[in-house]
Amino acid sequence: MKIKDAPYWLGLHRLQGVGNTKLLSLIDHFKSAEAVFGGHRTDLAAVLGDHPDVIASIQKGPDRSTLEADLTWLQQDGNHLLCILDPGYPPLLREIPDPPGLLYVRGQIKLLTDPQLSIVGSRNPTACGVETSQQFAAHLCQAGLTITSGLALGIDAAAHEGALQCGGSTIAIMGTGLDRVYPASHHALAHRIAEQGALVSEFPLGTPPQRGNFPRRNRIISGISLGTLVTEAALRSGSLITARLAADQGREVFAIPGSIHSPLSRGCHHLIRQGAKLVETATDVLEELSPLAATWVQPDSVKADPIGATDIDPELAALLASIGHEPVDPDMLIKRSGLTAARVSSMLSQMELLGLVSICPGGSYMRQTQKR
Repeated sequence: MKIKDAPYWLGLHRLQGVGNTKLLSLIDHFKSAEAVFGGHRTDLAAVLGDHPDVIASIQKGPDRSTLEADLTWLQQDGNHLLCILDPGYPPLLREIPDPPGLLYVRGQIKLLTDPQLSIVGSRNPTACGVETSQQFAAHLCQAGLTITSGLALGIDAAAHEGALQCGGSTIAIMGTGLDRVYPASHHALAHRIAEQGALVSEFPLGTPPQRGNFPRRNRIISGISLGTLVTEAALRSGSLITARLAADQGREVFAIPGSIHSPLSRGCHHLIRQGAKLVETATDVLEELSPLAATWVQPDSVKADPIGATDIDPELAALLASIGHEPVDPDMLIKRSGLTAARVSSMLSQMELLGLVSICPGGSYMRQTQKR
């Protein structure tokens, strides 16, 4: 957003009595934030109804004395404002019933239009849940998706970490202003996300963590993404709210099943009974999302041929050449390749994600016939 437009958007966004719904109605009627402040009382009343105090405040114009901190923040490198009229506004997010009129962004703003998958789950996950979330995030990043979550404790943090550790991109949708981090223990994580991805909030600077902020944040997490993956969740949890929002928004919903004895599996099992896709591997997610990415995202935003064999690195190609179309166990691949057991295991996981190999009963692997 150009700095000259920012005072009007910020002024409207901070105006008492103008929430997101009224802000969108005003923009829809006047076509710009600047035009709202120049609007005639009659036109303003036609949109806002009988709210003389709000109309009087609008007619006074933006109170620049209250916007100094916002404008100073905006002038810092890496900080952005993104309004709903901007061509760089996330196209999927614009389609939800209540899209945020203004977004504060710190980091790589272009990522907001790239294909994304949201990963959410329990704030008190099992060790297996944390590991699974990290692995799925890493594998899906390597396939070209940006991982989006809410910076919360537990599964959210694991998803962000998985993306960061593999050199991928991740977006944190926050329930506070971007000058605050909640929980406070995630300050370092938020800093890394801002460097390698983006922090996003619809809440003005200075907004503290408040209970009502997080359901609103959740609609952005689901709405900006092609789909939502729930890895662990209790029956009563914010993760299920996010999944329900995703379904209502017409997005894909994925759930990883778990033990019938674990309370953290019950939310995922409930979602599966409600029609969510049962997920066992990252390939299950990619099979659903690849056609959607081509439909909803600009072509240059999608990494080409994410499941092809032509662009894999030479070491991966060499190991693939050691695998025939008959099952072969990892020990034999270690012997053939001369690589360590850990390296072979990691590379097999990558190739399974890319659709180059499949796992057979007994833990052996065989090559997949590539679909073109």
